[in-house]
Amino acid sequence: MTDLAGKHIVLGLTGGIACYKAAELCRALVKEGATVQVVMTEAAQQFITPVTMQALSNRPVLHSQWDDREPNNMAHINLSREADAILIAPCSADFIAKLLHGRADDLLSLMCLARPIDRVPLLVAPAMNREMWSHPATQRNFEQLAADGATVLGVGSGAQACGETGDGRMLEPTELLEDLIAFFQPKPLAGRRVLVSAGPTFEALDPVRGITNLSSGKMGFAIARAAREAGAEVTLVAGPVSLPTPRDVNRIDVRSGLQMMAACEAAAAQADVFVATAAVADWRPAQASDHKIKKDGSGQPPALHFVENPDILATLAQGARARAGDLYCVGFAAESHDLVANAQAKRARKGVPLLVGNIGPATFGQDDNQLLLVDAAGTQELPRASKLTLARQLVTEIAQRVSR
Repeated sequence: MTDLAGKHIVLGLTGGIACYKAAELCRALVKEGATVQVVMTEAAQQFITPVTMQALSNRPVLHSQWDDREPNNMAHINLSREADAILIAPCSADFIAKLLHGRADDLLSLMCLARPIDRVPLLVAPAMNREMWSHPATQRNFEQLAADGATVLGVGSGAQACGETGDGRMLEPTELLEDLIAFFQPKPLAGRRVLVSAGPTFEALDPVRGITNLSSGKMGFAIARAAREAGAEVTLVAGPVSLPTPRDVNRIDVRSGLQMMAACEAAAAQADVFVATAAVADWRPAQASDHKIKKDGSGQPPALHFVENPDILATLAQGARARAGDLYCVGFAAESHDLVANAQAKRARKGVPLLVGNIGPATFGQDDNQLLLVDAAGTQELPRASKLTLARQLVTEIAQRVSR
């Protein structure tokens, strides 16, 4: 099941060079299962043709309130009643001002004004020059538009078509798609703060070698995204991985187990939930060499001495119990065999209310997984699915437990 299956999105385009991004966005929405009705202003047609958008949406593009293809000649009514959401991308400074004052002199603005506010949400993706974006009038308009119930998706920063650099770029299509998907997700963690650890750690032996593991971080990153979709404020402490940061997630990059411990302890002070998906090395070298360790010709490996890394999950769970349980801790166990027995033993040893187990070799680096939830009442299997699907299911379970 794609994330937007069954959703009908009206995609509005206003005048701006960012219209070229709307083509990719339209294609992405369709791939995620949405039906897309494109509505263009006259200015938008100076930047991209209706033919292009029709080919991508597989629907005729509308641009005139006098379009006689509508039997009742009321496209603005029909379009707004059929939509699950109206997304204007790009949304120009001029069109923002038009929306704010309730002007309705073209099909797109007329449709926005005529939409049932309590049933058809309006989302806008601004796109304009950096000076236009920072102008007090524009900022006032956006603040008031949000107060009127619209969702403003923010802007990107970087090089602009005019040759200047700064804020005001329209977000990239992948970012807008992720924002729209998140918009439709339930919000059972609204007002909560969630801390997630993800990925492996790297324990240096010398400047070029170290001890690590096969964790890709994908499960933890999926949980961070799912928690954000569920309305939480999310902090992600990530080991050395090259995954993109989920939208609107605060990411803290670390390398070693000690660094991850310090970052998690600091963030846990403000968190309501801690999900420990990171595969932290159990041991680290007692002393890393300042120089690369060389072979000496003896055929014998160098003598290495190890010390145990701190147990991040057990430490934070113990601290939560000492504070009357104000931090709900969820552990992860990546096992190679005897999953149920090992997961149950680990939950008891760590002292956490919920532990999630999986078979590590069957999921490391993969985009799917299969999970086992272990708590005081027993076990529950989450069948194999994409890691994002499982993350959403897990977040729903967590939300139900913390709300009890």
